[in-house]
Amino acid sequence: MKIVVAVKRVADPNVKVRALADSSGVDLANVKMTMNPFDEIAVEEAVRLKEAGRADEVVVVSIGSEKSAETLRTALAMGADRGILIRTEAVVEPLAVAKLLKAVAEAERPDIIITGKQAIDDDANQTGQMLSALLGWGQGTFASKLVVGDKAIEVTREIDGGLQTVSLQLPALVTADLRLNEPRYASLPNIMKAKKKPIDERTPADYGASIEPRLIVVRVHEPANRKAGIKVGSVGELVERLHREAGVL
Repeated sequence: MKIVVAVKRVADPNVKVRALADSSGVDLANVKMTMNPFDEIAVEEAVRLKEAGRADEVVVVSIGSEKSAETLRTALAMGADRGILIRTEAVVEPLAVAKLLKAVAEAERPDIIITGKQAIDDDANQTGQMLSALLGWGQGTFASKLVVGDKAIEVTREIDGGLQTVSLQLPALVTADLRLNEPRYASLPNIMKAKKKPIDERTPADYGASIEPRLIVVRVHEPANRKAGIKVGSVGELVERLHREAGVL
């Protein structure tokens, strides 16, 4: 069984980012970058399946600049077998990502594709669902538990009302949620081994996929500063103020 995992290079979630002066985007100059946290969970799950004997090979794929190879090396140090870097300097929207991953899937013929449920930079939460539709595969999104059988997988999904378990025939697509697992830290020996693992570098043109943007970013701005709170003398005064703000009084 082969598993393909998609990973993305994003700004470290612990770093405060700022908008560019011209409001055209986010200023990433000198900002620490890392693997998207949900993608890290996806890699961990794939590696665990391999360690349990349920998978033979884990292939990680990233789309981005040359520096995205660092993200792939992190995934390889966690236990993935090889990487594919689809190199481009352009900003790639979710639909274009899904089309590129579809081409990778057709070339690699995996049994399972695992992605993070969303990337923390744009919070689109679209790529997994779009990829599933393009491939015509069953999908288990927001997965908090994964049980793999010979020809099917059971995915426990986190939904508004609680948990839902779905059974999917292979091949299938899964998007990882926060509680699926806790990613490991790569050990120094594995980091050294990862340097020797292969990364195949391609371009979008190699897969015949168009990455022309369909969206135009009009303006990016930081949220307004939170207003200072007020003190009230009693619960009654608090209720009255809340009613006035809500237009009840």
